[in-house]
Amino acid sequence: MVGKKTKLATYQKIGIAMLVFVIAGVVGWIYEFIIAWIENGHIMMKGGNLLPWINIYAFGALLIIPLTYKFRKKPLAVFLISVLATGLLELIGGWLVYTIGNGTRYWNYDYGLWAFGNINGFVCPLSVTFFGIGGLMLVYYVVPFCTMLATKMSRRAFLILAISLFVLFVADELVNLTLKNLGQPNAMDFYRSLGLEYEVH
Repeated sequence: MVGKKTKLATYQKIGIAMLVFVIAGVVGWIYEFIIAWIENGHIMMKGGNLLPWINIYAFGALLIIPLTYKFRKKPLAVFLISVLATGLLELIGGWLVYTIGNGTRYWNYDYGLWAFGNINGFVCPLSVTFFGIGGLMLVYYVVPFCTMLATKMSRRAFLILAISLFVLFVADELVNLTLKNLGQPNAMDFYRSLGLEYEVH
């Protein structure tokens, strides 16, 4: 939970942001994986990358942190800001992909429990409620954990950890995006070759 304010060096702030980016992307993948398993009754790979992470959750986390910074001692405010921020991110992101991609959808809430109150399938009350809870976990547990690492580890060790993970996951994103645009085999093809169903997010 929120504790004593810790003054951080610039390298620590950057490293924390990198770790949060990676952790949020991985947690988002786990969330999507579990939901897909419950809904479909079988394993379905999610995302679009070789590594288990989804980029929109990573970017969403980096959006939530500065927006909620001044409200860290007010959980309800953190929750509501997280709901609003992630809702707008999904709505705008989904609409842009749909518009630019000529009808392409990376997610669609126009079915089942997700359908209630949804806006064109891009965002719905149930999804943003989950993301609001995720925002609470992010602010009160993930960020403090990363801050603890930044303050307890040596500068060298912390930077190696943060930069290595960040570069690994971003490289995974860039390589798979490049391969896909070139029409070459990518992560989705790899997992499908193993007999797994793969859904892009």
